[in-house]
Amino acid sequence: MQTKETVITGYAQQIIAQVRRVIVGKDQSLLWVLAAILARGHILLEDIPGVGKTTMALAFSKVLSLSYNRVQFTPDVLPSDVTGFSIPDPATGRMTYQPGAVLCNLFLADELNRATSRTQSALLEAMEEGQVTVDGVAHALPRPFIVIATQNPTGAAGTQLLPDSQMDRFTLRMSLGYPRPEDEVAMVLHRQGHNPLTELSALLTGDALLALQETTANTYIGEAVVDYAVRLIDATRRSPDLQRGASPRATLSVVSLAKAVAQLRGRDYVTPGDIRESFLRAVPHRLALSPQAEARGVDCSGILQQILDQTAAPRAR
Repeated sequence: MQTKETVITGYAQQIIAQVRRVIVGKDQSLLWVLAAILARGHILLEDIPGVGKTTMALAFSKVLSLSYNRVQFTPDVLPSDVTGFSIPDPATGRMTYQPGAVLCNLFLADELNRATSRTQSALLEAMEEGQVTVDGVAHALPRPFIVIATQNPTGAAGTQLLPDSQMDRFTLRMSLGYPRPEDEVAMVLHRQGHNPLTELSALLTGDALLALQETTANTYIGEAVVDYAVRLIDATRRSPDLQRGASPRATLSVVSLAKAVAQLRGRDYVTPGDIRESFLRAVPHRLALSPQAEARGVDCSGILQQILDQTAAPRAR
């Protein structure tokens, strides 16, 4: 009899095999994106234009049968473009809600850090609570709901920093980076005379993905492993090199992501190793360096690795 965890592993292999037809040579990145999706999380892709961020989001939407909307964020995009708005119905005189772009399963917020702070904040309720409120009325978003946002590197023309409250709502911040030369050759050859996106097959329904997310959420994690995750997060709050440590939301993200990592590896329980990997992935973008650390050229990833080295992990039983 096939167990739930091997079902997830099998689906993962098929999903990655499909997506890698359009995103060549980035299998590790694709696995982490899939892990965040299974963990009901959101993904922030920070990279230069043209490395495949949008194509990757499109590929996942097709393979997972997710309804998909994309907004190219610019300074003139309004909050109502994202959340929707109400207009009077001529027949009844009542206000009728017109859904915004965020009413979908997978919302691609392209170049999010080019929008105004007011427009950026329109996503906060959607990412945290799975709803948007317009004129005092809450409208539930379709489930599953995933945000994949892209941002140009800080300092690029026309960009501004995302607010801390928004950064904290992303489970992962990733960078795809340039492909290797041999992968770039393969990418060009795969696109001769056709677009490989059109050849992708849907492998799941929305309900099937919800079931996999539920299985992931129910992955067993022992109290000692939870305590280990909390001690790692607490160490960021006490580090002299950090002006701001990780929030309780970060703790939940680390645990949720660790559950997804365990399932992708064919296990129905979380190990300290899953926590360590998830800690390094889910926490760096939530931290603020102290001025002294910045002056010394220290980065957040190095601080987190030091915390891992100094924090004792529970022994496997």
